[in-house]
Amino acid sequence: MKKIIFFVIGLFFITTAKVNAQKSVDKVSEAYFSAVEWRNIGPFRGGRSAAVTGVANKANLFYMGATGGGVWKTTDAGNTWENISDGFFGGSVGAVAVSESDNNVIYVGMGEKTVRGNVSSGDGIWKSENAGKTWKLMGLSTSRHIPRVRIHPKNSDIVFAAVLGDLYKPTQDRGVYKSIDGGESWKKVLFADENSGAIDLLIDPTNPRILYATTWDVRRTPYSLSSGGKGSAIYKSTDGGESWENISSNKGLPKGIWGISGVTVSPVNSDIVWALIENEKGGIYKSTDAGKTWSLINSERKLRQRAWYYTRLYADTQDENILYVLNVNYHKSTDGGKTYKTYNAPHGDHHDLWIAPEDNQRMIIGDDGGAQISFDAGENWSTYMNQPTAQFYRLTTDNHFPYRIYAAQQDNSTIRISHRTSGRFIGESDWEETAGGESAHIAVDPLNDDIVYGGSYGGLLTRVNHKTNETRAINVWPDDPMGHGAEDFKYRFQWNFPIFFSPNNKKRLYAGSNHLHVTENEGQSWELISPDLTRNDPNTLKSSGGPITQDNTGVEYYGTIFAATESAFETGLLWTGSDDGLVHITKDNGKNWENVTPKKIPEWMMINCIEVDPFTKGGAYIVGTKYKSGDYKPYIYKTENYGKTWELLVSGIEGESFTRALRADPKRKGLLYAGTEKGMYISFDDGKNWQTFQQNLPIVPITDLAIKNDNLIAATQGRSIWIIDDLTPLHQLNNTVSNEKIVLYKPIDAYNLSGGNGRTSRTAGTNHAGGVTVNFFIKEIGEKDVVSLSFYDANNKLIKTFSTKADKEKKEEKLKVKDGNNIFQWDMMFDGAESVEGMILWWASLSGPMALPGNYKVELTVNDVKKSENFSILRNPMSEATESDMKAQFDYINDINTKVTEIHKALKNVQKVRSQVDVLKKSIKDTKTHKELLEFAANLVKEMTVIEETLYQTKSKSNQDPLNFPIRLNNKLAHLNSLTRIGNYAPTQQAIDFKNEIVKEIDSELAKLHSIFNNDVKELNKKVKESTIDLIQID
Repeated sequence: MKKIIFFVIGLFFITTAKVNAQKSVDKVSEAYFSAVEWRNIGPFRGGRSAAVTGVANKANLFYMGATGGGVWKTTDAGNTWENISDGFFGGSVGAVAVSESDNNVIYVGMGEKTVRGNVSSGDGIWKSENAGKTWKLMGLSTSRHIPRVRIHPKNSDIVFAAVLGDLYKPTQDRGVYKSIDGGESWKKVLFADENSGAIDLLIDPTNPRILYATTWDVRRTPYSLSSGGKGSAIYKSTDGGESWENISSNKGLPKGIWGISGVTVSPVNSDIVWALIENEKGGIYKSTDAGKTWSLINSERKLRQRAWYYTRLYADTQDENILYVLNVNYHKSTDGGKTYKTYNAPHGDHHDLWIAPEDNQRMIIGDDGGAQISFDAGENWSTYMNQPTAQFYRLTTDNHFPYRIYAAQQDNSTIRISHRTSGRFIGESDWEETAGGESAHIAVDPLNDDIVYGGSYGGLLTRVNHKTNETRAINVWPDDPMGHGAEDFKYRFQWNFPIFFSPNNKKRLYAGSNHLHVTENEGQSWELISPDLTRNDPNTLKSSGGPITQDNTGVEYYGTIFAATESAFETGLLWTGSDDGLVHITKDNGKNWENVTPKKIPEWMMINCIEVDPFTKGGAYIVGTKYKSGDYKPYIYKTENYGKTWELLVSGIEGESFTRALRADPKRKGLLYAGTEKGMYISFDDGKNWQTFQQNLPIVPITDLAIKNDNLIAATQGRSIWIIDDLTPLHQLNNTVSNEKIVLYKPIDAYNLSGGNGRTSRTAGTNHAGGVTVNFFIKEIGEKDVVSLSFYDANNKLIKTFSTKADKEKKEEKLKVKDGNNIFQWDMMFDGAESVEGMILWWASLSGPMALPGNYKVELTVNDVKKSENFSILRNPMSEATESDMKAQFDYINDINTKVTEIHKALKNVQKVRSQVDVLKKSIKDTKTHKELLEFAANLVKEMTVIEETLYQTKSKSNQDPLNFPIRLNNKLAHLNSLTRIGNYAPTQQAIDFKNEIVKEIDSELAKLHSIFNNDVKELNKKVKESTIDLIQID
């Protein structure tokens, strides 16, 4: 027992050691909001993938690792994709490998090799032994980046991992690692130096004792990228990876500094080895003697441009003369690598390729658009418009209804996407491109939602008029910086420079370089309103790249304003934060500036976000990151006195979950949301204590947050955009609520707009469920407990009840409830017409009308305990129908349903009479004696049947039968319901006239039928009673 106690205590300390100290007593119990969920709205437009693989002899099975989005699987050749890592791990994937000897075994190396400015690292090696159903972490937790994993072809327990390591500082964790026990333990078998990690690795397809690996000396800083150094090399092993020989000096290979290199071996002839090398004399090198000697066979720039981002090549599996080289395009050689034709996949910037060993026509490619599959060697590819793995930078919203979200997708366009629609899902038709480019901040004109401003790298700033479909470039200073270092320019614009409108002057648009600029004439001219608000350190303003290849796109431009905002609560108050760690404030619209950088803030902190405190004058929060300096800790600071003093607020945030974004809820003081590299956090006490707010959100970097209409929106780096639709339960949480066993939260006001009703899709975003969201909490539910939700109109008239023990006689519907927090979506629908089992109707509706705009009440009943809250249903602002129109429609549909119900009840009675007459006939043995009675009964049924067939087409037995057998009166009337409920409009005059006309016919037939029921049926009953017939007879 003592051992068990010690283990539990030890586990506690291990777990909590990774999280900043937190007083658990200050936490709000997650049980009271555990049902609150995120929904993924898309877009389903793939983001970067640098790791793809297929499986030999399984034509439709492929895997993709997303750089931020976890691991995905397709079993239908890329028509749909399913995430298989959620619930276990997420984030940036560098390698995916499936065992040839046992396809159930999969190893995943975390941390991408595409070392961009927005690169994310990983947490080691994950393994599945059931094709991705479950996973286990297998070590190498400090590896950061694993670009390749290779599995022995005959033994899935023997596995190799190429570890690139930390990009920002020296580390001993780099190199090639080997495991012989399925990842339970690892041995470092190749180490170049503390600055150079393994970037490529392969096993000779013909001899698993032979391996090749390349190492790369690469370093990122906040302001530079360096590719190349003494540790960059090619290695070969001939003893199963136990020892390695550096073959970089072998005859024919280039001298001098190497950068990144890739290597591949022909499976057809393993003496043929190709290498793509970054070097002053770089290019494709080929060996025909297994790496002993080499020759340069192609040095075209198209194969090796921007080497650090690409530099991968692949030998064909069936033809020793075919070689593929990946770059912006992909290139194919059919003459052994000497010459190349250039090809395009659906997206550009290619990073990985897998070719089926048994069929060189079947392949999968990974690029900045995700993964695409081909069955004809690249002539045709599957789509990437079905992968919700987009990487977004910043987001904002407009005031349209439904409001739209604006964001810039990495290596794609900016978008504006509706946060909800009236359809089932959110698809391509619900979003469009907007202003700016892939790295943009976006600002929507507060006076006109169709005027949008967007930035991009190179200082690009465009104005788009969506109404006229016109675009104008309004760069603050139109000096194209491409290829130059930051020191060459008057104004330094970061890849992700801020632009935003003033909340106090709606014509005032700001843009940030190393200065703050403003325009009040839509960019026709710009005014400088600040000095240089950065450190302006010359050592950080040099050309990026080298020592071989320069790379200046604006990503590494340093000494820039990276975050800025104007207070909506104090006119003239602006805050700026620079990527080199300075915070400035002006209280007079930029006339005078003050450096208010926190005194204890680590130097060179990137200020990623500034949020004004909506409740405290002079209050603000700043969010910083230092991961590009090798410091992965979170940094959140708050001031309540215009920056004179600051407090660090990170208690409870996991130690390496560095922070990117923070938003303060405008409805509740001290309620904060923080987006980090590993997910979401929430604080109820103004940042003093944080707790996870992941809910159903996958593990993914959060790049930005926005609050709109009590919704929380998250931009992610690898899983597109997610929304929480209702924050109001969080506003209502307090000490009283959190001590109650039964809680009914006041519902958020709803619009009379339909939605997705909870449906999800593998190819489109999840829509708002529609209806009224009812959030409630029941601590514990017993088997005998009865829980119900009842909805009432403004006159306290019952509309509908949902119960755990539904009473069908009262038309109650089933309510599913679990212990703790529950969310129920009322679809706002009133009861419809009564149906008849098996009835076939053509384009007809028996549904009731949707609730009208107005005031309502919901009542939660738990046994004898009742709690109620009022809520409102709001008019759909998009609708041109008036409330009187909607009321007319409501009444019209109810009138129709009342009459249809009358018909169907009558038809059910017809069936009852007919069945009982049949019983009567079977019970009569002496037909002569009871001839008159039988004839009376037969005539009764005959008369009933004529009326029945006038009211309903009884010949229809399948859905298409009404095309053969004409529909009858009940169908015609119910069809009016279908027609009239299109939109929110009042019924047309002709619809009213036709309804009145057909109801007369119906009433005439019903009158005949009721006459039979009231007279003939009674007469038949009388005759039966007077007869000597025994209804129950025993042989």
